Amino acid sequence: MRTTFSDATVRLYHLDSASEGGAATTLIYGSLAQALALAAEQPEDVQDGLFIATDNDVVAYLDLLEG
Repeated sequence: MRTTFSDATVRLYHLDSASEGGAATTLIYGSLAQALALAAEQPEDVQDGLFIATDNDVVAYLDLLEG
């Protein structure tokens, strides 16, 4: 993820792969710090489908934790 400062504006969304076409549901538009805090509060099965998008990148939440 190229943008890494905590005040970067991001979109945290959940991609539901069970729905046909994979429906995306936005959880928050806010700072990276807010998005990470909200993502950490989600159940493990939801975390598996979370993505964080900046103006120049998209990364799976769990991949970000591993990096």
